[in-house]
Amino acid sequence: MPHYSASVESDYVIGKNGILLVDSGGQYLDGTTDITRTIAIGKPSARQKLDYSLVLKGMINLAQAKFPEGSKGYQLDFIARKALWEKGLNYGHGTGHGVGFCLNVHEGPQSISPLFGTESKTIIQAGMLISDEPAVYRTGEYGIRTENLLICFKDEETEFGKFLKFETVSLCYIDKTLIDISLMDQKEIDWLNAYHSEVYEKLSPYLSPEEKTWLKNKTSLL
Repeated sequence: MPHYSASVESDYVIGKNGILLVDSGGQYLDGTTDITRTIAIGKPSARQKLDYSLVLKGMINLAQAKFPEGSKGYQLDFIARKALWEKGLNYGHGTGHGVGFCLNVHEGPQSISPLFGTESKTIIQAGMLISDEPAVYRTGEYGIRTENLLICFKDEETEFGKFLKFETVSLCYIDKTLIDISLMDQKEIDWLNAYHSEVYEKLSPYLSPEEKTWLKNKTSLL
């Protein structure tokens, strides 16, 4: 399930093997955050690495998308699902939602979703903040989701019109131990390496020497 709240009846012990999905965020005076990471506990299985890598490919491909001005959310949704669909996988929620400023974490009008509703028919415009969160959930086994926040900006104008792109604004390492590198193309690997370099560069000044060493390992080149 995409959202889970632990109770006495449903809680589960984090053991020595498996994967852990953490959906986190907070309200701050300079913005609201929403971020999800899936991390390995122990040695991941081949299927977990397959699922994780396909989800990651979708997240990266949407983050790198370039699209004509006037594009709507439902037109971009396919970009994040393509790698999963090719392996017969899918997820039952939208790919992206707007984020309110000290308001709702899910705040329209924009969204990226296959549903042909009001929000997914909203034009994605420069200045909009939107999440990028493809996923896979296997009932009774595990869930995998990787989520960053993106901000839309104007890229260029050609003879065919104006084009927009996304900039990733979330800064948190992505667990490399769950990646099957054979499934990643060079453009995706380059994006991840550049992202991890940015994560380390921007976060390390606030860390202790021990924490810097830990983060350096987590963000090393793939």
